[in-house]
Amino acid sequence: MINNTPLYQAVLTGDATAARSNTEQELAKGADPLSLVTGQMTPAMAEVGRRFESGEFFMPELLLAARAMKASMEILRPLLADCNHKPIGRVVIGTAKGDLHDVGKNLVGAMMEGGGFEVTDLGVDVSPEAFINAAQEKQADLISISALLTTTMMGMKNTIMALEKAGLSEPVKVMVGGAPITPQFAEKIGADGYASNAVEAVKVAKQLLKIA
Repeated sequence: MINNTPLYQAVLTGDATAARSNTEQELAKGADPLSLVTGQMTPAMAEVGRRFESGEFFMPELLLAARAMKASMEILRPLLADCNHKPIGRVVIGTAKGDLHDVGKNLVGAMMEGGGFEVTDLGVDVSPEAFINAAQEKQADLISISALLTTTMMGMKNTIMALEKAGLSEPVKVMVGGAPITPQFAEKIGADGYASNAVEAVKVAKQLLKIA
């Protein structure tokens, strides 16, 4: 269902400036931070995903919507923490060791956050140890690793091996993706899931964590 509220429309149309200002205006009027996320922003991102899958939206629209979502969440995130908002799951995300390409990773992170997950973004060139430490510190349910370069793909396997060594492979799932990654490669290295794009990543994450 299309929502005509300004914040919903700002996220849907990828207007980061409007998303930020509308968030501030709603809060000034006494709006509940959580209701802004669950009632307007998350539905907007769901509609973005639907339009992407149907061919109405393409990668540029997806990137703009993610940017708008991020602009609003920068304001709301501290407020959600203060009110003890419980996310549907906790995700640690980053690119594989040696990989400095972050566009896909950023998009997945924004879509995940829009889907109700708490996202800890470790950035690029993330070592297996950094993934493990963050997963332990944040009590993560899922580690999401991306790679664009074929030379960095084995960094994913190294992280999975480190996770097993730390005894965390059962409670913490691993999802991988990126241009050179295939379902076959994901299965070969022992990943729990694979996603070909940011919209699919949210669905796969929910499936792995058994979230309806």
